[in-house]
This record gives sequence, C-alpha cells and structure tokens, in this order.
Amino acid sequence: MPYPEEWVAPARQELKQIGVRELHTAGEVDEVLKKNQGTTLVVVNSICGCAAGSARPAIAAALHSGPKPDVLASVFAGQDLEASPGVSSPAAAVVTQYRAV
Repeated sequence: MPYPEEWVAPARQELKQIGVRELHTAGEVDEVLKKNQGTTLVVVNSICGCAAGSARPAIAAALHSGPKPDVLASVFAGQDLEASPGVSSPAAAVVTQYRAV
C-alpha cells in the first residue's frame, strides 16, 4: 500500500528541482526507455532515509559536477506501483542507447 502523498511530496520535489522527470506508469517507463535519446538516467526514489541521506544528494551532486545524461527520469518505489514493480530503492540505472550514423 502506498504512503500518503503528503509524505512523499518533498522527496518527489527534491528530484524535480534538479530537472528529473517523474514516471508514474509502466507505459511512461517504456516510452522513455524505448526512445533512442542517447543516455538516460533513471533514479528509483524512495521515502527511506537512505534515499534522503545519500541517494538524492548524490544524484544532485553528480548532475551538478559531471556530464549530464540526455534524459533524467525517476520512479518512486512503493508509491508509483505500476512503474516500479519489485524494484528496490534507492537505486539508479544508466541506460545508453546507440544511434546509427
């Protein structure tokens, strides 16, 4: 059962502020990953202390100081149930797609 939205809203906002697009459904996840858009970073967000203390700050620091992926997206484990079935949090995945030249 998902947490009340008012509990997770601050965690969602933390990633939105740095330009991360939220994915709420399996269709949205498929759409983002199937497009040939270069490099995609998908963050598995969470209400847990590990996400707040380490994962979200690390993602923000990495995006601030290093190369940026072409697409930034997130799913919220335990909240966006369709978009994150069986996914552990916090986590991140980098998906690189190659373009034919």
